[in-house]
Amino acid sequence: MYYFQPKCKISASRKLSLKILLLTRATEDLEAEKAANEEEKVRYLREKLPPLQLSGLNIDDLQELTMEVGDWRKNVEAMSGMQGRKKMFDAAGGAQ
Repeated sequence: MYYFQPKCKISASRKLSLKILLLTRATEDLEAEKAANEEEKVRYLREKLPPLQLSGLNIDDLQELTMEVGDWRKNVEAMSGMQGRKKMFDAAGGAQ
């Protein structure tokens, strides 16, 4: 024969305090993960990208470098977002 045992009921205040503890812990874990990701990003960039050596460059070289960086930034901005995706799709022959 089966005996029905009622479940332990948790009071509303205890349930709320557990939810708050869980959310607090999740928030702390998320912040720690964000910090770790940022540290990893900085470490990776430091490894892969050497620092710029601007000393010894004349004014023409510096102007050329800033022009290249500006053009690169414009290209990246142009290809970001939906307009850039549409351009890439059209260029690939997707709109036939």
